[in-house]
Amino acid sequence: MALAFLLVFGAAASALFLFVDWQMQGFLDQRSDEWLTREMQSIQGLPQDAVISRLAARSKDQTNNERPFSLFDQNGKLIAGIPLAFPEKPVFDAPFDFADHSALKKDHYRGMLHRRADGDSILVAQSLHEQREFRERLENATLFASLTTAILGLAGAVAVGLGAVRRLDAMSNAAAQIMKGDLKQRLPTGRAGGDIDRLAKVVNEMLDEIERLMQEVKGVCDNIAHDMRTPLTRLLASLERARRRATSIEEYHGYVDEALDEIRGILKTFSALLRISEVEDGLRRSGFVEIDLKAIARDAVEFFEPAAEECGVALAYASSSNDPAIISGDPSLIFEAIANLIDNAIKFTPRNGSAIVRVESNGHGATVAVEDTGVGIRKEDADAVLRRFYRAEKSRHAPGNGLGLSLVSAIARLHGMRLEITAPHIGTCVRLATV
Repeated sequence: MALAFLLVFGAAASALFLFVDWQMQGFLDQRSDEWLTREMQSIQGLPQDAVISRLAARSKDQTNNERPFSLFDQNGKLIAGIPLAFPEKPVFDAPFDFADHSALKKDHYRGMLHRRADGDSILVAQSLHEQREFRERLENATLFASLTTAILGLAGAVAVGLGAVRRLDAMSNAAAQIMKGDLKQRLPTGRAGGDIDRLAKVVNEMLDEIERLMQEVKGVCDNIAHDMRTPLTRLLASLERARRRATSIEEYHGYVDEALDEIRGILKTFSALLRISEVEDGLRRSGFVEIDLKAIARDAVEFFEPAAEECGVALAYASSSNDPAIISGDPSLIFEAIANLIDNAIKFTPRNGSAIVRVESNGHGATVAVEDTGVGIRKEDADAVLRRFYRAEKSRHAPGNGLGLSLVSAIARLHGMRLEITAPHIGTCVRLATV
């Protein structure tokens, strides 16, 4: 890549040099042509004696050798002025380039030739030695600058390339470790913050999500094995008792009802797991519409008011304004998330306690928070309770399967919302906020 860019840069530099040389040559020729025209106009109308006298005076001044004036007869023989050979291919009354072969060293000139009425020809010329020397120095300077730039550019490209290769090698080694199963490894990032760093950052975020999902899968398998063992054991025991102890249809029905309750609980757990998987799949994003978060929260509060009254918990809805809180989402999923939070608040709040659902909105987003005066969640358990089947010590003996907050977390991620669990002075506050 460095060599390719070097070639492109070299071609661009060559084109620039040719353009500058062409422009410079045109400028110098224009200035020479203006001088030739001006001098020819001042001398061509003079009588022959005046022309000879003027040319003789110029010949005595050695400084005029670079700009010679000459007078030739009809046969091209020099009459007066600086001794130059008559041009081999003369062009009259227009600037042209010619070479002088009369001297030992061949000189090049740009001149203008005018034929007088008496047949003589006046030649006004300017030596091209300075122009050629200027162009030669310009070419040498450009060549030196080009070579210096090429060497420095190539050295810089090699240095940058080696740095990039080292970084790619480090990334390849990290990727190899990840492929071997070390999900804690991450692609190295530098301080420059370039394109490779941005790519590494995105890949590292992807690896964080993969590690989280892998931990969840492992945790779910372990928790399913642990949590399903108890209800399956009770189910087995109930069936064993029905087989050994039932002496009447009523006793048999009682044992069967116990078994059916256990089976319903197991099915409910698996239904919750499937529901979480469905939400995390993200396919429901296509059904997102504009919804009013306040209206959904009010519906959820009205739905759970009878259950709250039965448990002796005061359930209320609050908002600082009546303006709608519009967000983009799935109304049934948002309702389900709020319903799970309210259900937990009622379940873990003792009698004569209270729970309140607050919805606030501003120009940047909306927030729904469910606060209660229940047993609360410890700060160290705030992240753990979002894992499937996890149950804090205070709620271990309460009914449920430990999947409610996991479902709420999945719905929040699907909607791009932030889930926050805080512990006020009494109880718990769970907040869903749009990002």
